[in-house]
Amino acid sequence: MSTIDTQFTIALIYDFDGTLAAGNMQEYDFIPAVGKSNVEFWDASNRLAEEQDADQILTYMALMIREAQAKGLSLRREAFQESGKKITLYPGVEEWFDRINAYGEERGVKVLHYINSSGLKEIIEGTSIADKFRKIYACSFLYNVDGIAYWPGVAVNYTNKTQFIFKINKGVESVYDTKQVNKYMEEKQRPVPFSRMIYVGDGTTDIPCMRLVKNFGGHSIAVYNPKDKAKRREMNTLIRDNRVNHVCPADYSESKEMDTVVKAIIDKCVADHKLSLLETEKL
Repeated sequence: MSTIDTQFTIALIYDFDGTLAAGNMQEYDFIPAVGKSNVEFWDASNRLAEEQDADQILTYMALMIREAQAKGLSLRREAFQESGKKITLYPGVEEWFDRINAYGEERGVKVLHYINSSGLKEIIEGTSIADKFRKIYACSFLYNVDGIAYWPGVAVNYTNKTQFIFKINKGVESVYDTKQVNKYMEEKQRPVPFSRMIYVGDGTTDIPCMRLVKNFGGHSIAVYNPKDKAKRREMNTLIRDNRVNHVCPADYSESKEMDTVVKAIIDKCVADHKLSLLETEKL
């Protein structure tokens, strides 16, 4: 069911790991708690995926359950949320959402923020910014009657990330609902047109989404750790290959490059909307 109203909106859609925080979210608390190094955990996960010819997202989730059980760690949602409190966000992220919302409001725009991540929803829910998002699309577990995680419920890999772009486009927020998102809807009736989407990601797992949004007239921004200056040259190939519109350091502070680019995109969306209204008036 569509749950977003049809007023003028812009959607900012973010990956999480490497986009809003450095590294992978499991590396802050969970992996040290099971007595593994980051290299040991991810090597084991990737090896399992290769041996079983399985999806790497499903294998990391299965390994989290197995390792937690072996160490007697809690598999309750609340335990994962506690892990989220340990995550260190990139500069300016804490203040970013309210500032961008205010900028949009001054221009008659409602800005909606979404997460589209292969990380764990339950961990993101424990971060200080969880309440800033309209919806968190990410991996999550199924829980038994005692509240214990026992099986992957949602697995978000680099290709099925794109389904959530279409859900946002049509205002269908349920992960479960596959009927409404596939129903025909005229472009003018869609709550968030692709042209008013801004996708922010950091790497190869985001390329299908970044390319999709860009090809449909939206804007894609590749970000990189601001401490890694050499990374910019590598990320610039995404512009050359026509996969993204912009490359910025992942510094969300006021007046930094990311702030300037996103505000300029909002201004462009507003101007395009005004022009389309003027064109309609002439019909």
